[in-house]
Amino acid sequence: MSEIVAKLTEIRAGRPEAVAEALASRRRRPLLKTGGTLFLLAADHPARGIVKVGDDPRAMADRGDFLARIVTALQRPGVDGLMASPDVVDDLAPLGALDDRVVIGSMNRGGLAGAVFELDDRFTGYTAEAIASANLDGGKMLLRIADDDPGTLPTLTACAEAVDSLAARGVMAMIEPFASRRENGRVKIILEPDPTIRAIGISSALGSTSAYTWLKLPVVSEMERVMASTTLPALLLGGDPGADAEETFDGWRRAMEIPQVRGLVAGRALLNPGDGDVAGAVDTAAAIVSGGVSPKRETEVR
Repeated sequence: MSEIVAKLTEIRAGRPEAVAEALASRRRRPLLKTGGTLFLLAADHPARGIVKVGDDPRAMADRGDFLARIVTALQRPGVDGLMASPDVVDDLAPLGALDDRVVIGSMNRGGLAGAVFELDDRFTGYTAEAIASANLDGGKMLLRIADDDPGTLPTLTACAEAVDSLAARGVMAMIEPFASRRENGRVKIILEPDPTIRAIGISSALGSTSAYTWLKLPVVSEMERVMASTTLPALLLGGDPGADAEETFDGWRRAMEIPQVRGLVAGRALLNPGDGDVAGAVDTAAAIVSGGVSPKRETEVR
C-alpha cells in the first residue's frame, strides 16, 4: 500500500501531466453491459469529509489502503467501473486501473457533512466541461431536498444547470436525491416511500431535458411503489451496511427485480466489509446485479 502512495506522489511531484495523459489514453467501453445492467463502486466519501465506516471512525483515512481496496474491487469480474471525486480518479488513472471501466465524476462536494452550509451543496468537484475533457462517462450530483433549509434552492439550480451541461455533451447525468430535513441543527435523511417519491419527481424534472438523466436511489420500503413514480433508469445506493451486511444485500436483491432498477453503486459496504474480504463482498454484489449466485454464497450453500 505504501508503494502505491510513493509511486503516485512521485508522479504528482515530478510529472503531473501524466495524469491527463493517462485519462486521455484510457480505454473506454459502453455504458451498459450486455445484460443492460451497471455495477459501480463509490469512492467520493472522503471528499465530503467522511472516512467512517460502521464502527471504525478512520476506515477510509489511509489513502494507500483506500486505493488498494478500490483496485482489488475493480479487478473483480462483474464490476463495471467507478464513481469518484477528481482526486481519486487522478490517483487511479496512472495506475491503469480505469481502463475498460465506466468512470463517473463526482461533481458537488461542497456540502460538507455536519456543516451549517451542508445543504447549500456547491459544485466544488467536476464540471461538465471537465468531465468531457477528462474522457469520463458521466457526472454524479447529490441533491438533498429540505423544505426547511434555504440551501436547497441554489443546489437545485446548480443541479439543473449541470444536467443541461452534461446532456449537451451526450453523457450521463446521475442525480442522487434525498428527502431531508434539519433536526437539532443537523441534516437528517428521510428514508420513507412518499418523501422519496416526491424527491424523485423534483429531480427528474431538473434541466431542459431528462434524456441523459439517471437516478441513484436508496433502498426504502415499498420500492415497487417508489419506482413506479419514474421511467428514468436507476442505480441503487449501497450506503453503509452497519452491522448486518447480509440484510443490506437482501434489500438489493429484492429491488433489482424492479425493471427501472438497472444496477448498483456501492462503496463502503464493499470496500470495508465486516469480515475484511473485499473480493468476497464485491462478488456477492456483482452476483446480485447480474441475477446470479456469487462464488462465496455458492460455497456457503454447499
